[in-house]
Amino acid sequence: MKSDIEIARTIKLKPIQQISKKLNIKDSDLELYGKYKAKLPLSLIKKANIKKSKLILVTAISPTPAGEGKTTMSIGLTQGLNKIGKKTTVVLREPSLGPVFGIKGGATGGGWSQVLPMEDINLHFTGDFSAVEKAHNLLAALIDNNIQSKTKSLNIDPRTVLWKRVMDMNDRALRDIVIGLGGTGSGIPRETGFDITAASEIMAILCLSNDLVDLKTRLGNIFVGFTMDRKPIYARDLKAHGAMTALLKDAIKPNLVQTIEGNPAIIHGGPFANIAQGTNTVIATRMGMSLSDYVVTEAGFGCDLGAEKFLDIKCVSAGLSPKAIVLVATIRALKYHGGADLKTLSRSNQKAVKGGLENLEKHIENVLQFGIQPVVAINRFLTDTDAEIQIVIDKCESLGVKAVLCNVWGEGGKGAVNLAKAVAEVVDNTTKKFKPIYDWNWSVEEKIEAVAKKIYGAKSVEYTSKAKVDLRRIKRLGLEKLPVCIAKTQKSLSDDPKLLGRPRDFVVTVREIEIAAGANFLVPITGNMMRMPGLPGTPSAEFIDIDKNGNITGLF
Repeated sequence: MKSDIEIARTIKLKPIQQISKKLNIKDSDLELYGKYKAKLPLSLIKKANIKKSKLILVTAISPTPAGEGKTTMSIGLTQGLNKIGKKTTVVLREPSLGPVFGIKGGATGGGWSQVLPMEDINLHFTGDFSAVEKAHNLLAALIDNNIQSKTKSLNIDPRTVLWKRVMDMNDRALRDIVIGLGGTGSGIPRETGFDITAASEIMAILCLSNDLVDLKTRLGNIFVGFTMDRKPIYARDLKAHGAMTALLKDAIKPNLVQTIEGNPAIIHGGPFANIAQGTNTVIATRMGMSLSDYVVTEAGFGCDLGAEKFLDIKCVSAGLSPKAIVLVATIRALKYHGGADLKTLSRSNQKAVKGGLENLEKHIENVLQFGIQPVVAINRFLTDTDAEIQIVIDKCESLGVKAVLCNVWGEGGKGAVNLAKAVAEVVDNTTKKFKPIYDWNWSVEEKIEAVAKKIYGAKSVEYTSKAKVDLRRIKRLGLEKLPVCIAKTQKSLSDDPKLLGRPRDFVVTVREIEIAAGANFLVPITGNMMRMPGLPGTPSAEFIDIDKNGNITGLF
């Protein structure tokens, strides 16, 4: 069996100008990054076209550590929709080097449902992540420079500075560090640390901004800390937002590439869904909807994370409303949530599949709570048996939901034609507009509890003393009307990664609440969530290599 990268290398890529012609984009509008990548100007976004275009969100049940193939399914569904005559573009997030070199590998799909050139996209691509990283760290440098300054000091209290540094790599050793050592010429010593770039507020801001002006305003609104006399300090007070925006002038433009079958793909932004909002940029989604009749997009991890944030934050903020939600389920994930050990997921186990159906059922309930009709896509693996698959189909039928077996990895668009027909039927016939789980005007506690109880299924929410202090600070700063972007484990519907299936009667504990005033949301942190991952015992980086001709191997 060929690997993803071997399959990708069998494809003769089309020049990006041929792909852009499918979207009626002029060659003069393309900003080329080689032969097969281009950035698109924001002038191509047309409000009138957006109103007519139909948005489809791909999400999933609670995943196994390796993921359930949302990106692969999104690409396969796009190819399937194009096969049945629907002009469709897939809009995705950019991969982070952390997972690429860590445990999950790349994020360009798999098999015959990939976006290309996969090596470029998985590694540096067009430099967007680097620009986010530089803009973030510029602010960090300006903060420490001001603390050190004797002439332009804002009198910042170093103990209150919340802004860390970032890098696009998994490195647990940098989570908590001390800077400013080495004497008076090296700054003021203080505790800080590093987050991964995908967790940067700059990434969140980039993904929610409407245009360059909005981006600059949001960057200026970043909350930094307090002065010694307890006055809030924002990035605009440091005169940082102009230079930060300048660093992001190209990163704000979406990237055009192609699927393995030559369909248009727009890739832009890359926040994680367990510690950020987990969706591509508003600009990219609007771009896709301006240029095609249907847009397929995905939101990270399970429906309880990426989809909830996509709907309650991104869609409310940008005025978007998906016409259908595709809920990806795999037999292996159902077995996992039914009690089977990770090492045994390739073995037939109907009992475990039945046990895991509760997780699927809860995610279906969650989609319906938003007022959107779900379609379950069963992402087939070679080890799945017909009997196991039928269990899932029968369960979905009993819930009044269509379940479609798909083989997008092995067959590409052909393996998603039935799914495309089912999704198109829902999309073309629905007249519903989604309803958010909470109103932004509610109190912070009400918003957190709405998500915890309605989406996670929690009995109640508890707040640590630190979180209660944070709530008072949020009220004092007048930020109570912001939505909540809850940081929670992706491994469970609860905040405890060990509680699989459909946990009940559990309590969600909010440890602290970070302020992302620039992104325009609050980040309640639950459980033991960390914003800087570590590498596994055997990182994917060990398998990646390059030969004398520049051919990369080991990416997946």
